[in-house]
Amino acid sequence: MNAADYDCIIVGGGFTGLSAAADLARNGARVLVLEKDAALGGLASSFDVGGHELEKFYHHWFTSDRHVGELATLIGAEDQIVTRATRTGMYYAGATFRLSTPLDLLQFDAIPFLDRVRTGLATLAVRGVKDWRALESMSAKAWLIKWFGQRAYDVLWSPLLVGKFGRYADDVSAVWIWNKLALRGGSRGKGGGEALAYFKGGFARLAREVGAYIERRGGEIRLRTSASAIHATAGGVHVETDAGAITARSVLVTTPLPQAADLLGGAAPTAYTQKLRAIDYLGNVCLILELDRSLGDLYWINVNDPSFPFVGIIEHTNFEPASAYGGRHIVYLSKYLPTDDPLYSMSADDMFAFAAPHIQRMFPQFEPAWVRQRHVWRAPYAQPVVVRRYSKLIPDTETPLPGVYLASMAQVYPEDRGTNYAVREGRKAAGLIRRHIAERRA
Repeated sequence: MNAADYDCIIVGGGFTGLSAAADLARNGARVLVLEKDAALGGLASSFDVGGHELEKFYHHWFTSDRHVGELATLIGAEDQIVTRATRTGMYYAGATFRLSTPLDLLQFDAIPFLDRVRTGLATLAVRGVKDWRALESMSAKAWLIKWFGQRAYDVLWSPLLVGKFGRYADDVSAVWIWNKLALRGGSRGKGGGEALAYFKGGFARLAREVGAYIERRGGEIRLRTSASAIHATAGGVHVETDAGAITARSVLVTTPLPQAADLLGGAAPTAYTQKLRAIDYLGNVCLILELDRSLGDLYWINVNDPSFPFVGIIEHTNFEPASAYGGRHIVYLSKYLPTDDPLYSMSADDMFAFAAPHIQRMFPQFEPAWVRQRHVWRAPYAQPVVVRRYSKLIPDTETPLPGVYLASMAQVYPEDRGTNYAVREGRKAAGLIRRHIAERRA
């Protein structure tokens, strides 16, 4: 193949790569998407549950997330978006509390009444903060104590930070938690309740629909194809794959930054690849249970108990009905952790045996016999660690190699990881690549 065969090769078939490819294909570019796995979707890929598709890692988007909705509209699938009210809660001191509305907060007696009022007022106030740069040098811990007070921090926020970030908790940036609060506020209705959105048939179906759109526009998708190295030359950008070398006018790399460093390591300056390795990541492990009945009526439970091995319990079928999965009730137990943590490498059976006593502590009625099937899925680069002054660590979309671009979840700052921002970053990169292609064609 020669440089004219493709205008852009995209490494990675997650939503960043797919949204970039859709944008480029729509504008007449010849696009090739390389995906190492057997299906598109990245962290939003799915597996089979009794003949139905289910995400390996829980997914939804907020009603304020416009970019993913725009992608669905672009491919003509906006009528497949469903929006539903959800109920959330918190497990603390042996009890589960609802925390879906302002009234729930006022009834949350784990902290004194005045602290509850302060928490509600602070939650509203911090949504009005616009200059995130002013927060960059402050830790989430210091910022939360300033706004919410020590008692509310100890009960509400500290367990979540420690549960998610572990040894990094004290250095997590205030920007990270500010964004979470602002985002959740944007998805709440007039009464304070939260509504979330989902794609009929799941996110993997949305990924396939985007892939089909790319192909209709003349693009190409190759599954089970891994890239191993990238080199830029005067004749174009060369991508080495397990199926041979491919050349194009440009390349977009959408892998996690350490993997991008491996791909570019033989061609990019050492200082640049070192920067790509400067951001730490946590992995994620999800234990998924198929149950014959529901655990409760909450969709999402934050676990504010350091003795509990998971930071969240998400009963997916309290959002997407159990009828979508043949009557199975689906529960995710999620944990962010370093990949060398013993929990990360446990089998599904061992992890369930480990988790069952904790589940029974939270849900005394639970019996292991309720479980039809159990699964475990792992992702080594699930969460970039957003430390103070994180903006100084982020690499630009344009790399030092001519025609090579980079877009990953670590670059969505000040927002946090999520499908919506994956789409946004992909489309932003596509805009830069379109200009590059036009210049090379001229």
